[in-house]
Amino acid sequence: MMTLSCHCGQVRLEVAKRPDHINQCNCTLCAKSGARWAYFDPADVSIDGTTAKYQRVDKVDPAAEVHFCANCGSTTHFTLTPSAVAKFGNSLLGVNMGLANEQDLAGIELRYPDGNAWSGEGDFSYVREARLIGS
Repeated sequence: MMTLSCHCGQVRLEVAKRPDHINQCNCTLCAKSGARWAYFDPADVSIDGTTAKYQRVDKVDPAAEVHFCANCGSTTHFTLTPSAVAKFGNSLLGVNMGLANEQDLAGIELRYPDGNAWSGEGDFSYVREARLIGS
């Protein structure tokens, strides 16, 4: 079990397990929100506290709603939009692992997907080689 919180502590997330990997995407939304995403089944994440949310306005049909603490503004997680849930099911929730203590992430692979070049279909290409956190 991992417990994470926003800067002020008003939003807390508990995840059932450590992630297999973390993505540090370079798309404008991820870069500007400062997020390092790990992906979980929504049933494996507990969220407590009040968040505000944001959907991209530069996409016709955005797939994610980014949540952030309504008090301190820390990006906490993302959920799928209703249209994405209709297409894929409620199968994915992203947690900002930037909220974790770095030592708790030691040994997890950090990947660098090229979200700026991603078409929205298929797999990501990467802007650099992955590394293990803490090494």
